[in-house]
Amino acid sequence: MNVVDSSAWLAYFADEPTADFFAEAVEDAELLVVPSVCIYEVFKVILREKGEDDAFLAIAAMQQGRVVDLDADLAIEAAAVGPEEKLAFADSIIYTICEKFNATLWTQDEHFSRMPRVQYMEKKKSGH
Repeated sequence: MNVVDSSAWLAYFADEPTADFFAEAVEDAELLVVPSVCIYEVFKVILREKGEDDAFLAIAAMQQGRVVDLDADLAIEAAAVGPEEKLAFADSIIYTICEKFNATLWTQDEHFSRMPRVQYMEKKKSGH
C-alpha cells in the first residue's frame, strides 16, 4: 500500500522535477490510500494557485485511491502519536494512516525522511 502526502501530490500535479519519482505511487490506484486531510491540503493550494477547475480535477484523480476519512478513532490515534513522533496535526494523521495500512509514505517532507517505510525525495528547484 502507498500513501502520498500533500507535498508529493502537489509536486506531481505541478510537474515539478520530482514528479516522476512520485508517479509510480500516484498512478497505482489499487495500492493507493488517500488521507482525506491530503485532499483538503491539495485542494486548498491548487484552488488558490490555479483555480476551481484544476482543483476539482486534482481531487478526482486523488479519489481513484481508497480515501480514508478522519473519524474519531483515527483522530485519537493520531493525537497520541503526534507528540511521540513530533508531528503536526496533518502529518500525525498521515503517519497514523500509514501505520494502520502498513503503507509506504511518499513525501518531500524532510521530517519524515528517517522514518520506516518512507520514500523521500528532496524538493528540487525547477530550472525555470
